[in-house]
Amino acid sequence: MFGIVRPCRHRLGEKFTAQWTAHLCGLCLALRGDHGQLARIVTNYDGLLVSVLTEAQSDVGGAKRRTAGPCPLRGMRTASVAHGEGARLAAAVSLVLASAKVRDHVADGDGLLARRPVAVAARRVAASWDRAGARTGSDLGFDTAVLVDAVDRQTGIETLAGHGTPILTVTEPTETATAAAFAHTAVLAGRPGNAAPLAEAGRLFGRLAHLLDAVEDREADAASGAWNPLTATGTPLEEARRLADDAVHGIRLALREAEFTDGGLAHRLLVHELPDSVRRAFDTPSCAHGSHPYAPPGAPGAPGAPTPPEPPRRDRRGLLAGCAVWLGLACTCQMCCGTYEDPWTRERKEGCANNCDCDCCECCDCCNCCGEDGGCGGCDCGCDC
Repeated sequence: MFGIVRPCRHRLGEKFTAQWTAHLCGLCLALRGDHGQLARIVTNYDGLLVSVLTEAQSDVGGAKRRTAGPCPLRGMRTASVAHGEGARLAAAVSLVLASAKVRDHVADGDGLLARRPVAVAARRVAASWDRAGARTGSDLGFDTAVLVDAVDRQTGIETLAGHGTPILTVTEPTETATAAAFAHTAVLAGRPGNAAPLAEAGRLFGRLAHLLDAVEDREADAASGAWNPLTATGTPLEEARRLADDAVHGIRLALREAEFTDGGLAHRLLVHELPDSVRRAFDTPSCAHGSHPYAPPGAPGAPGAPTPPEPPRRDRRGLLAGCAVWLGLACTCQMCCGTYEDPWTRERKEGCANNCDCDCCECCDCCNCCGEDGGCGGCDCGCDC
């Protein structure tokens, strides 16, 4: 699961959590239905925004749902999931952009992809995803060539980029790709007037995604010698943060220009969750409870309190052993609904249904400024909830 929009279910509330899950499962099943089981591994949090935006603009009663059968990742429960053109467009976009991610990892020689046989196989999978995404896009009137062209240009731009190159030169292909995807949701929903503001929102979302990915990978890329846009262009973190905050503000303004039938979930994800994505990437607390501002002296997190000892390091599992553990976790739905160890690194992780970037699972009042209808109850969407 990759993506920058990873909402806290305590902030979303019951209604929006159900809607968000419906789109996530809908994307996964659209990938399986159109492209086979293997394609489901490209299910991602950001791709479902395409499905969310399409539904938000559709006519009243246009929300398309179907009952999906039992799934191990839902604890063998059935569920109402999104389906239709929005989910299929999200699947096509996810496939093409995931293929780009694979080729990028191959070019960087990351992990097993440094081995030639594995790299060759990965390139073939990426090429098949490109073709599959193009077929689905064509069915929906969306030319995925704009995505493929952006991916191809990205490689050339990164090759030529150096110290002093504007960072926005590097993010431009991603901006172009996401702008096209967001704009086409207006076409699918029959709202051509929304195409321009949604293209602007998509452009800024692509910029933000590229920047946050670069920030989160900066230290790891430095350790491995991999290419990183911030390091290569000499862009300081302060400038990256300024551009990220500007992008969040621009997305908020662009969405105000679009007309939605029911924009509650889209508003929550793109207006209220994105600032938390920025804070998370730059290691700033997204909830006051996480910083323990009123902790008594000597309490964990209080100034001067002793640092708790780190747990002993555990050896990584090998490839085959990790795959076996992953299969067991998936079949018992722990990777979705429970707490588990990473199959390979043994790091403690929370299942995707438990995603919460605030440290308070009792849902503080500051997380509830939006009502169930998506309205902000008098706030101007400049709040930090």
